[in-house]
Amino acid sequence: MDEDEPPEAETKDEAETAPMPQDSDETLYCEAEAPLAVEKEKPVWESSETDLEIEDSEKYFTTGQTELYLEACKLVGVVPVSYFIRNMEETYMNLSHHGLGPKGTKAIAIALVSNTSIICLELEDNCMMEEGVTSLVQMLTENYYIQELNISENNLGLEGAKVITEFLQKDVSSLWNLQLSGNNFKEEAATLLCQALSSNYRIKNLDLSHNQFSDKGGEQLGQMLALNIGLQVLDLSWNEIHTRGTVALCNGLRANVTLRILDLSMNGFGNEGAQALGEVIRLNSSLIYIDVSSNDISNDGASKISKGLEVNDTLKILKLFLNPLSMEGAVFLILAIKKNPKSKMEELDISNVQVSEQFVKTLDGVYALHPQLDVIYKSVQGLSAKKTAYLWTNPMKLIQSYADQQKTTILDFFKNLSPTGAMKMSVGQFRKMMLQQNKVPMNRYQIRELVKKLDEKSTGMVSFSGGGTDDQGLVIVRGPALLLLRSSPV
Repeated sequence: MDEDEPPEAETKDEAETAPMPQDSDETLYCEAEAPLAVEKEKPVWESSETDLEIEDSEKYFTTGQTELYLEACKLVGVVPVSYFIRNMEETYMNLSHHGLGPKGTKAIAIALVSNTSIICLELEDNCMMEEGVTSLVQMLTENYYIQELNISENNLGLEGAKVITEFLQKDVSSLWNLQLSGNNFKEEAATLLCQALSSNYRIKNLDLSHNQFSDKGGEQLGQMLALNIGLQVLDLSWNEIHTRGTVALCNGLRANVTLRILDLSMNGFGNEGAQALGEVIRLNSSLIYIDVSSNDISNDGASKISKGLEVNDTLKILKLFLNPLSMEGAVFLILAIKKNPKSKMEELDISNVQVSEQFVKTLDGVYALHPQLDVIYKSVQGLSAKKTAYLWTNPMKLIQSYADQQKTTILDFFKNLSPTGAMKMSVGQFRKMMLQQNKVPMNRYQIRELVKKLDEKSTGMVSFSGGGTDDQGLVIVRGPALLLLRSSPV
């Protein structure tokens, strides 16, 4: 909790109209509004009532950043957030869960109009509603430095979606990463947002998870994806897009050439949706990551997806966790990869499926052809505890032991994996080289644990460039659905 002293008291007149809360640590984070009802601002964000202006325009241009923010707080009647004041010159600003409310958000927006430092702005869970997002989009039409914005969990609803739609249609900001998770968006909101995104090419990463899009929303999203040539990452997890919506969405994906990462987990579209997805995998040449975990996909659905895997030469990661698959469905998938000499698959997640030792032998044949691949399953039936313990021997201890014997370092070991001494490689390439080297023999279980242990960010790359974990100067990161969210747009 912030321990800073509250700012100086307001003038008498100001105190009468906007009373300060009681002395508490919470006063630095919660909006200090009078309990009286406040008239809502107009939904059109160009409205003069919502202009981000200080009455004295000369003061606006001559006042420092901190003074401008304090003046804005007085103007709208809220308590300043000390964390914001302390970090105004940083590139990353996290104001999530600060209880800003619409007015507190407006004060922040006023201060950010002329800010040239902040690139990533996190404002999740601040109950900003329509009024707050209106202030933000006004600010973004003037501020060309902010590139990433998280306004998830802010109860924006349909009116907030209208504001965002108008903003996206104007295509006037530098924003490329927009997170809108959990904002109570329904079908009408999906229609509006998709209309804007059909012609907006700046937004690269879009998070629409934890909303209430159903089949109609899926249809709208499919039409948008057929036209959009900007999106690279789309998160639609935890919605209600069932069979009809998924089929329509997949129809749009057939024509899409830019989307690389798609998260459709937790939607429940079943085997018919899986069949449409299998056709996308067969035809699409841009997707590298697909997550369809927990979608009621059975062995029949897995067989449909496997048809796409037999010919696809771009997909790297496919997650099917928490689907009602058995070993039969798992066999369909791995044999499809085996049949495809051009497969780029690096990870297949079926981690709720228990397999047999015969399955493991079959998988070894797949690994021989595709050494970059890792199939994650639950366990092997009948495997002894002793053998299990051997398979999971700590890989870092093995490497450290080798480095000590050779009087070298772990970093040197990893650098020597590549003939060129490369300091960066993909996870698939790293896995392949670790299997091929014979200085510290390891099995796939240990390599998987090694990657997991050193996983920090989400770029799908292994970097030996310092600043890593365990004081080894090593950073290893993998490629989940947020693969591009913390990197520059491609």
